[in-house]
Amino acid sequence: MKHVKIQSHASLRDEMKAVARGEKKASKDAGIMSFNSVETLLRLLTPQNRALLAAIRDQKPQSIAELAKLTGRAQPNLTRTLGKLEAIGFVKFNTVARCKVPTTSVRSLQIKIDPFSQNDQLKFG
Repeated sequence: MKHVKIQSHASLRDEMKAVARGEKKASKDAGIMSFNSVETLLRLLTPQNRALLAAIRDQKPQSIAELAKLTGRAQPNLTRTLGKLEAIGFVKFNTVARCKVPTTSVRSLQIKIDPFSQNDQLKFG
């Protein structure tokens, strides 16, 4: 499972400035992906995007155009959504015969929510 950091933008900015000024060392998890909040991630996991991920996993389209036909989504909107899912590590692309072939790169998510603070944890694999 891959760990992902949940950290506000302000906290991340302050941490980066302190490291740049030499006031503190970079934390061990400084290089891992981070989200502003669990809610930010969940906003990307709409029912439509989850169906899109399932279509990629199950039907294995060989291009974005084929995926657009399979899902009935407009290709420009689909490309934008795939870019967001790629940015968070849920989708990756392989180039085959000049076509970008989408594949899923996540199998599951585990979210541990601390109800008393903002110390939520997220793992995916």
